[in-house]
Amino acid sequence: MSTDNIILPSSQSNTQINPTSSQGTLIIYKSEVMGQLLKMVERVATSDASVLVLGESGTGKELIARAIHEKSRRTGKPFVAINCGALRESLLESELFGHEKGAFTGAYTKKLGLAESANGGTLFLDEIGELSPGIQAKLLRFLQEGEIYRVGGKDPIQVDVRIISATNRELEAEVMKGNFREDLYYRINTITAHMPPLRRRKEDVPMLIQYFLDRGQHKHLNRGRAISEDALKVMLKYDWPGNIRELQNVCERLQILSEGHTIMPGDLPENIRNPDQKILFDDYDPSLTLYELERRYILKALSYFDGNKTRAAQALGITIKTLYNKLHEYGEFDNFAVHQKP
Repeated sequence: MSTDNIILPSSQSNTQINPTSSQGTLIIYKSEVMGQLLKMVERVATSDASVLVLGESGTGKELIARAIHEKSRRTGKPFVAINCGALRESLLESELFGHEKGAFTGAYTKKLGLAESANGGTLFLDEIGELSPGIQAKLLRFLQEGEIYRVGGKDPIQVDVRIISATNRELEAEVMKGNFREDLYYRINTITAHMPPLRRRKEDVPMLIQYFLDRGQHKHLNRGRAISEDALKVMLKYDWPGNIRELQNVCERLQILSEGHTIMPGDLPENIRNPDQKILFDDYDPSLTLYELERRYILKALSYFDGNKTRAAQALGITIKTLYNKLHEYGEFDNFAVHQKP
């Protein structure tokens, strides 16, 4: 089976700096929809136009941003990524623009912001739809003037970066609701790229499965190294609502839990074997409020993922910022401040 490239899901860390791109972003695909997208990437990369990458969570939006950066004239410069939904407004401003010594309690030294660290390169703003109005205004000024002010600073700092943004929200609808500034929206989407969900590129699924099984971190267990034809048919029928991130997670679990060298249909999780199974409501409890039901379900998700808030939020279909707010609301935030890796 020949492989051209592979789209992998974005990293879970909030910030990343990758000054070099010697090996390039690896992208495996066979589908026409991915081929068309990467042709667009080739054309867009040569310009300095702002790019907005739209797509569901787990589709690999950051990898498209990296591909654009690596094919641009900025390829030898930093690629800096920040998850705008993972930090509160005060922390996000300091992360983006930096701060001066003594700007606030705990600011013992001067700190360069990520925008300044990306000077000459590319700044990737993931989950840009989660930005608060205050940060939106400061980001707009930065895009218009090409300069930033560190928190607590008085002198403007000139910065030359290319902006690539990503979101799983419908930003046009957010603009209509007044949640996202219209002028900022037009600044960040000179070019719009649509990352297709995995259900629209199922011809790529067998190649992706084989890649994850061949290179997964649990391959040393010598289980789940191959997949049977019947198991593959089952996985191809599944719509993968969590996209590539969900597929990768399932492949890792199969390598750990499968009985033998070859993955059989019985090794697959129940929700993949029977995706259309209806939920029974025989256990309806009239004394249980929707608030309490939500609280219990969110805490169960966190327990399932060993306290990993990012993976729990993705599985629940909410942003990490929403999950943080819920935990504060339930008074449970301190219990999940640090997750335990299995």
